[in-house]
Amino acid sequence: MTTAPSLRSLADLAEAGLIAPERVAELAPVVTRYALAIPAALARTIAEAGPDSALARQFVPSAAERATLPEEITDPIGDHAHSPVKGLVHRYPDRVLLKPVHACPVYCRFCFRREHVGPGGESLSEAEMARVLAYIGDHREIWEVVLSGGDPMILSARRLDALLDALEAIPHIGSLRIHSRVPVLDPARITPAVIAALRRSKPVWLVIHANHPDEFTAAARACVASLADAGVPLLSQSVLLKGVNDDLATLTRLMRTFVANRIKPYYLHQTDMAPGTAHFRTSLDEGRVLVAALRATASGLCQPTYVLDAPDGPGKRPIDVAWG
Repeated sequence: MTTAPSLRSLADLAEAGLIAPERVAELAPVVTRYALAIPAALARTIAEAGPDSALARQFVPSAAERATLPEEITDPIGDHAHSPVKGLVHRYPDRVLLKPVHACPVYCRFCFRREHVGPGGESLSEAEMARVLAYIGDHREIWEVVLSGGDPMILSARRLDALLDALEAIPHIGSLRIHSRVPVLDPARITPAVIAALRRSKPVWLVIHANHPDEFTAAARACVASLADAGVPLLSQSVLLKGVNDDLATLTRLMRTFVANRIKPYYLHQTDMAPGTAHFRTSLDEGRVLVAALRATASGLCQPTYVLDAPDGPGKRPIDVAWG
């Protein structure tokens, strides 16, 4: 069965009913600067949810993205300053971030790497990957490799298997971690061959990014179940987003949805200072109050760590919760 092509232009969005045709000219500067792609199945879900839904807000371009605040920067978490070789970030002593691909199946409108992902962006060649593997092999303090991007789960099963083979063969690597949107937003990509590639002697943790419970369609739930049934350990990451999940009822329902699908809540990120994302950003005080309320009312299984990642700091820092 052939998968319908993704929506990749404003004309595609208008034809699918996700934007009004008269908004194409208004949004053209946004998609010229920031990549656009929405899988066909997700586009149908967004159309059903409506233009003011949490799903539309996350994935359909907005004119608000044209506004860049002075404090917003193109590398908001400081990746470049900690990149010893192309495609690798070594910020923490015992782990590195590996970006094997620059592309994603869907481009979030709040992405902190939005200036660097998409068509024509960074992607590792065979020689560049060899340099990455050599660096990891030469640095015995590295215990964990985190695959990010782009979205590493868009790799074919063969390429993913080969990359994990190479990393697993490095003796001092004890843990592998993959951060991905694919299982919930493009679940058809998670084939039995992909799941087989994740099952190996060293643990491969899959961190699933979702921000609203409506992302868990029947297909997404089935995909996550297949991963859990195969023994792949699952964690979550979410971004605190204004108008998407910044109220107690929605955040509680999101965390309960993770747990119900055998995904342990892991990170809740403060929105990074990426260009054109101010309309998504809550204040730290608002986030502290919300997370305190979550802790006071929801099961311990439903508690992510609320974190801030700043370019001039040591990396992710837990944000203190404001208790009433």
